[in-house]
Formats: sequence, C-alpha cells, structure tokens
Amino acid sequence: MTITTAHTDIEEQPTGPAFSLVVYGIPGPQGSKKPVGNRMSKKGNLVPVLVESSKKVKPWRDAVKDAAKTQILLQRGRFTTLDGPLLAEMHFTMPAPKTMPKDRVAHTVYPDLSKLLRSTEDALTQAGVWADDARVVRYRDLSKAYPGRGPHTLDRPGVVLHVWRDRPGLIPVTDGPR
Repeated sequence: MTITTAHTDIEEQPTGPAFSLVVYGIPGPQGSKKPVGNRMSKKGNLVPVLVESSKKVKPWRDAVKDAAKTQILLQRGRFTTLDGPLLAEMHFTMPAPKTMPKDRVAHTVYPDLSKLLRSTEDALTQAGVWADDARVVRYRDLSKAYPGRGPHTLDRPGVVLHVWRDRPGLIPVTDGPR
C-alpha cells in the first residue's frame, strides 16, 4: 500500500489549537455495559436495560463536561461549536498504584486507552465543544501514563487535550490494498 499526503508533517498546524483543556480527576473508561433488567420498547418488545459497568464514567464525564463548559464561558461569546474535520490530541494521567514496581514505566494496565477516549469524547460533545465526536477524523497523539512519567503528564490524574480544525490535504490517501 502506498500512502501519499499533500502535507507530510502533521506537527505543523497553521494556527494553535481551536480548543485546549486540562481536566483533573480520575479518568473513567466507557464501553463495557452490564444488564440490570428489562424494559418494554416502543414496539412492545422486551429489551435489556444496560448501564455502564465502571462507576468512574459518570464522575469523569461530568468533570470533563463542566471544565469544557467553563472554558467556553471564559471565551465570552468568541467560541463557536467546532464542526467539520477535526484533529485531536489527548494525554491521560492515570493514578499510580500505592506500590509501583520500579521497572514499570508505562501504564499498561486497565483501563484501555480507547475506552478513556470514548468517555472523554462524549463529554466534549455534551459540553458543545464539537458538533459530534464523529468530527474527529484523526488523532495527532494519544497517551496514558502515570504522574511525572511522560512528557505530557500532569502532577495528578486527569487529561490534557487539544483540538484543531484539520486542514484539507493532511489526511493520508491510499491507493488501496495490494
């Protein structure tokens, strides 16, 4: 497969991020659901009622949503909901265990990075940062690490995130499978 791009260095953005945010709190993964009973659908069928299996999801989504709404309010009417193709970056700082092995550098344990993204993206949608998380067409960088154990880590659990409007021509184009 050959990959061609109109622009080769995604680090070069013409302007700074359209939205940046730091949120403190314990990042909660979203994705795994557990059944808690049944309900009747509008069509009269019995369907399962599913709830998030992680109790950390709601507090995390609320923290992200509240911080994002505050950031938007601080812009005093200069912020408009982001729409169109977006480029994002998120760096999660996870709580360190009380006793951590000296050789453990990376956060290679639960929760999955993809599930942290899901909860954070949904909170940003609810806050009105972007029209929908489907607008994110790619990520510039993603990470999860312990406090002080990486270039983008915070001093305590949370996330650092940035969102840019993606420029046309930066999305890789392929000529198909070979």
